[in-house]
Amino acid sequence: MISTHGLSVRYPGAHRQVLDGLDLHVRAGEDVLLLGGSGGGKSTLLRVLAGVVPQVVDADVTGSVRVDDLDVDATTPTARVARSVGYLTQSPADQLCLPTVLDEVGFGLENRAVPADRIRPRVDAALRAVGAAHLAHRRTGDLSGGEGQRVALAATLVTEPRVLLLDEPTALLDPAAARGVAAAVRAASGPDRATVLVEHRLDELAHLPGRTVVLDGDGRVAADGRTGDVLLGHAARLAALGLGLPLRAELRAAGVASLADLPVGDGTRRPDPAVAASALRARGLRVRRDGRDVLHGVDLDVGAGRVTAVVGPNGSGKSTLLLALAGLLPATGTVRGGTVGMVFQQPEHQLLARTVRDEVAWGPRRARVDGVDALVDAALDRYLLAGLAAHDPFRLSGGQQRRLSLAAAAVCGHDVLLADEPTFGQDRRSTLACADALRGLADEGRAVVVVTHDLRLVAELADDVLVLRDGRVVGAGATSDVLDDDRLLASAGLVLPPVVRAARATGAPPRAVLAALRE
Repeated sequence: MISTHGLSVRYPGAHRQVLDGLDLHVRAGEDVLLLGGSGGGKSTLLRVLAGVVPQVVDADVTGSVRVDDLDVDATTPTARVARSVGYLTQSPADQLCLPTVLDEVGFGLENRAVPADRIRPRVDAALRAVGAAHLAHRRTGDLSGGEGQRVALAATLVTEPRVLLLDEPTALLDPAAARGVAAAVRAASGPDRATVLVEHRLDELAHLPGRTVVLDGDGRVAADGRTGDVLLGHAARLAALGLGLPLRAELRAAGVASLADLPVGDGTRRPDPAVAASALRARGLRVRRDGRDVLHGVDLDVGAGRVTAVVGPNGSGKSTLLLALAGLLPATGTVRGGTVGMVFQQPEHQLLARTVRDEVAWGPRRARVDGVDALVDAALDRYLLAGLAAHDPFRLSGGQQRRLSLAAAAVCGHDVLLADEPTFGQDRRSTLACADALRGLADEGRAVVVVTHDLRLVAELADDVLVLRDGRVVGAGATSDVLDDDRLLASAGLVLPPVVRAARATGAPPRAVLAALRE
């Protein structure tokens, strides 16, 4: 159902090809997991198969592409490809276009002239399948990132496409929702359909596609075969490529049988929150949007030199909290503290310049900071962007854009940095680079607040955790205390990833165990 031969793609102004002579063949009934590093060509491949590149997004494309018996090239209308191809983009905000959830999910059926009396039952079924039935009467503009991702997936599945292309469908979802969505995707497969799934959260999904294809850093196939054989047989190579792996494969790459076999230190001790200077304090923070309360009297203390993680299920108010702390949403209550910088969940919403270097330099130049060039060079290195300095920010991959927005905010020197899902779309290597950079900011004495669904990142990085559910604080405390509280995690719908559960079971501090595994 999918066939590419000698597929090469180069974007305008790029120094190298994103895909280089790629051969890929997917038969009917096959589900394929597509792996690769951040910026390694995964999203580009899906865009080519969906008829977006080069028909909508300009690029130099050579080779042949055939999808569901249709030759796809620069002259093929994207609408023609869409008759049999369902494509979920990496960013749901790019895909949602109608005002209400019901309109959004039903739009594809209306375009296919499905009789009106059959549309609503199919829309309801698609929303139920992805755990979004409760969102049916919401406005799309008021959805959280994770809620929008589920609605966008429902809109993709509702037309029952023969070819399904999914670009990180669980990236913005809480762990429980991610498992539900993965099950919905699995249920949508069939003997006359084909699925290509891009994912980084392999450790958290109960079931993975039966076949895995790995792209290397040059846009070529590095491995292709049964998923278990690829992940275990190539574990060390995949880890070297910077990819996240399921626990069993990660242990294989580390050369140990279990986490208990690792030489574990005591972990890095951080200042006690009781004695850390307060950098930001919120009291009674309340936000009302679209006629309903999104935050209900939230209290939060952020200590200088500490990283605070904000976690909770989708729609619990995490992004709203950050926007209110940054003064970007009307709120009642009080927020007091130092200067605040904000990294949005959608990085393209805050990109301003035409090159990566100028983007990072934007704030320091306007603040007339001395030594801007050296400051920018250090930030480009820290956030793995040095090789992209001359690139257009709007032509970067999603993961690269997130690292860029983080770098551009960090160099401004604010007392507090708020980061909303900074590792969304990142491979393991770039996730660790971002974590190290955020840790470095805290170690300089600044305060960092991170919204994330990645509980492994929380265990590795955060000093303190605030747990939200339905706009209310249901738990707060030191990271070790929160992640050890099974009752609290269950009440908030949070599920620890296998590697964190295994680290906790060793009896040693999970942060120290995870640091030893990384080493």
